[in-house]
Amino acid sequence: IEEQGSEPVIPPRRNRHAARAYDRELYKQRHKIEFFFNRIKHYRRVASRYEKTARNYLAMIHIACIRLWSAF
Repeated sequence: IEEQGSEPVIPPRRNRHAARAYDRELYKQRHKIEFFFNRIKHYRRVASRYEKTARNYLAMIHIACIRLWSAF
């Protein structure tokens, strides 16, 4: 990853002999985003892409987001 000019975000395993450096704050932000996408996939219409048009699919994503954010 570093050879390609990117920065590692996922922490190394604990049993790894040579510890690799990573950005903890960036990992926390990445985790929030991935958690959010996993929560959206619980809505069947979004996960299975039930809607045929992009406009309707985006509307369902908006509805799912509103429902998720209003729950917190």
